[in-house]
Amino acid sequence: MTLSVKLAVIYYSSTGFSAQIAKDIAEAGEKAGAEVRLLKTAELAPEAAIASNSAWAAHAAASLEIPVATPGDVEWADAVIFGTPTRFGNVSSQLKQFIDTLGGLWAQGVLADKVYSGFVTTATNHGGQETTLLALYNSIHHFGGLIVSPGYTDPVKFVDGNPYGTSHIDAQGNNPIGDQTRNAARHQAERVVRMAAALKRGLAA
Repeated sequence: MTLSVKLAVIYYSSTGFSAQIAKDIAEAGEKAGAEVRLLKTAELAPEAAIASNSAWAAHAAASLEIPVATPGDVEWADAVIFGTPTRFGNVSSQLKQFIDTLGGLWAQGVLADKVYSGFVTTATNHGGQETTLLALYNSIHHFGGLIVSPGYTDPVKFVDGNPYGTSHIDAQGNNPIGDQTRNAARHQAERVVRMAAALKRGLAA
């Protein structure tokens, strides 16, 4: 019996780096056999703030066709990969606000027994990558979800060096995403889909 994994990739991105990683993860998830929804969280920043940053404004315009995530997308999914830029060592307010809308599903126990993972971007070296992912995973513990971090389970992880999740340093917009990040994203997606499939088979047995 074949049980296709339903994967939701839910991210926030201001200038596009997290969005690119999300797309790479979504594509790798599809290649691994999952049914994938690529979704962004709603923007909370005022239009004046967005317009004041040309990269932010350009990305906002370029991502208009990406659907906005709803709690129903999390309910649908067997696995969820969240992505965010770091904000003072924590998740962005846009992603946190979305997570806070999941209280109704949490109260029903719907968020439990799913696979979750995360990825992050920062502007600087040591800019809060690990603390952001650990802060994100605090919510997953409350969900009763199963965290599938990439760990050091593939040689690509010894290159990117972050066992908590895919991470990228954008150097204030000057460091485009390259093979190191793409390889880590691919491995993370494949691992999440594989573990979610095993869990789904086990629960169906």
